[in-house]
Amino acid sequence: MALAFRRDAQDPVCGDRTSVARISARLPVKIRSLFISDVHLGTRGCQAERLIDFLRHYDAETLFLVGDIVDGWRLRSSWYWPTAHNAVARELIAFAQRGRRLVYIPGNHDECLRDYAGAAFGAVEIVDRAIHRGLDGRDYLVVHGDHFDVVVRHARWLALLGDFGYRAALASNVWLNWIRRRFGFGYWSFSSWAKLRVKNAVNHIGRFEEVLSSEARRRNVQGVICGHIHHAAMHDDFGVRYINTGDWVESCTGVIERYDGHFEIVRWTDAQVELDAASFVPLAEAVA
Repeated sequence: MALAFRRDAQDPVCGDRTSVARISARLPVKIRSLFISDVHLGTRGCQAERLIDFLRHYDAETLFLVGDIVDGWRLRSSWYWPTAHNAVARELIAFAQRGRRLVYIPGNHDECLRDYAGAAFGAVEIVDRAIHRGLDGRDYLVVHGDHFDVVVRHARWLALLGDFGYRAALASNVWLNWIRRRFGFGYWSFSSWAKLRVKNAVNHIGRFEEVLSSEARRRNVQGVICGHIHHAAMHDDFGVRYINTGDWVESCTGVIERYDGHFEIVRWTDAQVELDAASFVPLAEAVA
């Protein structure tokens, strides 16, 4: 089966250093590995329907859930679990039941699962971190990343306060995109746009990337794959390959590893369900 995509020279969330694939709605594409994080099931901001569509477009050998898949912080204060969130859970269970490898690396919002680190439930492995050997010859440290966030580690009350403000920004996404759809425009994240224009937030992202890259070097690996800060990115700025999977409340991004060894950030928004033959470039058939 063939995969078709187009690249954007510059993306408003990921930046011009990131490869962003625009995927057409076709049969499932065989890939080696798939990485997603920060789904935040149990919150109103979770883009569950988009995630289900994304998962059904790929046939991966291994799926890495890189933390904050379920938002335990939010569920403890108020219960919200619509049908679409159940459907995501069923999709993940079905993946494991097909005999594929599913690795769950808990984050700070689903930290209760860290008590089960080292356990395996059928094809589901729960670990604090993993080392992934890429077909590009690199070893990647796969970790959520909250342990390297000073705010989360040393000022939990500030993290909770920030979470409240963040949810308010996400609520604005819902209303803005309802209006945009009425006028025929595609999905756009106000919270992502605003975050990248606040100097302190940009500095925090840069510092986070640098610290995670340093941890990868300390562990003698050549790359790191993480989540946590809801900012998809891929670059070599700090001496190792840094990959952040993004999230499924703002940018709707995941990372795929193809059979030619390339990693790509995939943005799954309204453009993915439209086939624009004039602007898509076909790739070679995926290797089984």
